[in-house]
Amino acid sequence: MDETKLKKLSVQRKDELPMAPGQTQNAKRYSGVSKENTAVKDLWFGKVVTGPGEISDAHHHGEAETGGYVFKGHGFIRFGERYEEIVTMEEGDFVYVPPFVPHIEGNLSHTEELIWLTTRNPDNIVVNLENQDVAEIQLPYVD
Repeated sequence: MDETKLKKLSVQRKDELPMAPGQTQNAKRYSGVSKENTAVKDLWFGKVVTGPGEISDAHHHGEAETGGYVFKGHGFIRFGERYEEIVTMEEGDFVYVPPFVPHIEGNLSHTEELIWLTTRNPDNIVVNLENQDVAEIQLPYVD
């Protein structure tokens, strides 16, 4: 193999991660491995932080397939008609969000942060949705 054509291995330091280009209210995305800070192509891998009790605005990720891992805390994702369907997750769980699926995510704790590790291909596509009809539902808070 011609080593001159290899991409450079790199480490992105936890305290130096840039905010990702795509943001949604109450879901702060930090780029770990992205085209903004590495030689990667067709992949975004980052950290998403949601504060205690926070709930994101409705959004989807366009053509991107999304895989998530709950690194810390308890979370939920609402989806479906009027966002009436809900799945809950806790530390150690993985989730898959298909392309173009509108959803709302949030933190089920009033005292602890929710931290996800999230990967997408081909990129961190974020399409924020406005004027959504969101059903009133009881959320299963853990504290």
